[in-house]
Amino acid sequence: MFIFFKRLDWILLGALAPLFLWSLLILKAVGTADDHFFYRQTIWIIIGLFVMFLVASVEWRTFSYTGVVLFLYFGLVVSLVLLILTGTRVKGAVSWFSFFEASFQPAEAVKLALILILAKYFSYRHIDIARFRHILITGVYTALPSSLILLQPDLGSVIIILAIWVGMTMVAGIRVRHFVLLTLCGLLVAVSGWYYLLEPYQKERIITFLNPTADPQGAGYNALQSMIAVGSGELFGKGVGYGSQSRLQFLPESHTDFIFAAFAEEWGFIGVTLLLVFFGIVLWRILAIGAASPTNFSKLFAIGFSIFIVAQAAIHACMNMGLLPITGITFPFMSYGGSSLLVLCIGVGILQNMHAHRYVAYLKNVPQTGDSLDFR
Repeated sequence: MFIFFKRLDWILLGALAPLFLWSLLILKAVGTADDHFFYRQTIWIIIGLFVMFLVASVEWRTFSYTGVVLFLYFGLVVSLVLLILTGTRVKGAVSWFSFFEASFQPAEAVKLALILILAKYFSYRHIDIARFRHILITGVYTALPSSLILLQPDLGSVIIILAIWVGMTMVAGIRVRHFVLLTLCGLLVAVSGWYYLLEPYQKERIITFLNPTADPQGAGYNALQSMIAVGSGELFGKGVGYGSQSRLQFLPESHTDFIFAAFAEEWGFIGVTLLLVFFGIVLWRILAIGAASPTNFSKLFAIGFSIFIVAQAAIHACMNMGLLPITGITFPFMSYGGSSLLVLCIGVGILQNMHAHRYVAYLKNVPQTGDSLDFR
């Protein structure tokens, strides 16, 4: 047991600690009188850390097994279908299963499952990955859950899922002409989606992004309040608990979709810089674990997971600063929410598993392609 804990990447865990602490401080400052969000997030962090260590301690090849990967992927696809049929509608979206006082958002788990199945697929076909049929097959694996999530509707999660697929496909070795064709297809889907897939309120958000002052009390309200909160933090911030935009509830959803703006208001430019430094350390350790791994599956998983958290953090921050249209995307490891935090902790647990058992992997002489998996 001592050897196991010694082999964990404690730099990664140490970099996560301030992110969790900042999350609790912000939720304490912007929360309700009974500190509902603060106490629930504290519980989720404890559960997440427990699950992280649990995942890190299992047999080191478990998450690369064919049966495990397929079970997770198709099980979550089925859950998305059931969600549309029986899920609870919250603020216009059917995105959560409700269980007494708790809820679960399958779209968050789908992101991790997609990373696993793409890592498995590409690791087995790393030699002939340039063939276009592999892009089509992985595109189907991506499109299946994406279409179901879009029906909820949850455009933010679909954007992250597409980013994971595009990023991992490029890293796996896509040809330039295939990338150009993929880009053109993406533009075609985006244009078609504008007319046939997006809900009116989603179109309104995009139009408002171009000119938020056109409707400051309506569609442009969230974007304007978020930009005001970020700008008012200035260099050193207003101090913990003194953010007027979030504390007085001018800033909506300051515990989830706009937690970056709430943080920037209270901690200022210096605090945001520190946040990005620790987030960068997390990203560095994730990629370092992948680089040190002896299997292509582990390397691809680390890359996919890094794309996941970077895309989500970048879109969330840009959305809060008025650089992108408003979408329901949380900031990794900081925004309130058990589903997102638990999935992220499981992902870190898988990486810790790879790091702790990398010596065993080398001694076992694991093939670069991992165990066989044929999707044909």
